[in-house]
Amino acid sequence: MKQSIYRLFIELTNKKWSSFMIRKFVQSPLSRPFISSFIKTYNIDINEMEGQVSDYKTLHDFFIRNLREDARVVEYSENHAVSPVDGLMASTGIISDELEIEVKGKTYSILDMLGSKEKASDYGGGEFAVFYLSPANYHRIHSPITGKVLGRWSLGQHSYPVNELGLLYGKEALSKNYRSITELGHEKGKVAVVKVGAMFVNSVDYVHERKEWKQGEEVAYFSFGSTVILLFEKDRFQFSRNKEIPRNVTVGETIGDFIK
Repeated sequence: MKQSIYRLFIELTNKKWSSFMIRKFVQSPLSRPFISSFIKTYNIDINEMEGQVSDYKTLHDFFIRNLREDARVVEYSENHAVSPVDGLMASTGIISDELEIEVKGKTYSILDMLGSKEKASDYGGGEFAVFYLSPANYHRIHSPITGKVLGRWSLGQHSYPVNELGLLYGKEALSKNYRSITELGHEKGKVAVVKVGAMFVNSVDYVHERKEWKQGEEVAYFSFGSTVILLFEKDRFQFSRNKEIPRNVTVGETIGDFIK
């Protein structure tokens, strides 16, 4: 019953008109007075952000804020991958031969996530990680590796929340939500960077169109969202085994090593 009620509420509210109204509000000067309460509610460290709170004209501007250049340290190396975001590294594991992953006790299809068997089959038996961004987090996305952009595509239209309730009751949020996928070619294999939209605002904005991503550089940002999933090929990569999952991570932090 709870599942049915939750899904009905989401279906009624997660439409173009509701998304449009929310977007218009957070991008308008009317939202500016809410910035201070947003900071207090989510206990945001304003000392690490670029500029002053008074510099931000809308709630959306604050949400996609930049950090000071010295606020994060990128642990550069071609032999490992770094976290693409600030957030909770919520889950890691093995992609099954049936091209499925398990997150929070639910199964998600990599074939659905990437949109084709041709794309998904390369990742069977490989490893995956799911990074969840809360409203408190810095919402810009950075490249986990240095690699050539092999392709970029978007799938899905509507989005369920990807918080605890969303993952518990939603309809395959990680594989069916709006998502923007970038596939990178690394000297030790391919890596898929899946950026998953959140409820109401399906927006992933890219900051450049270059054909190569540099490890640690900013590549995109979420306009109110959400989750990043990394997919690695079989026998090419392993996540750090001596660190607990789930755990909080920051941009540029080493999360695992490519297999030599």
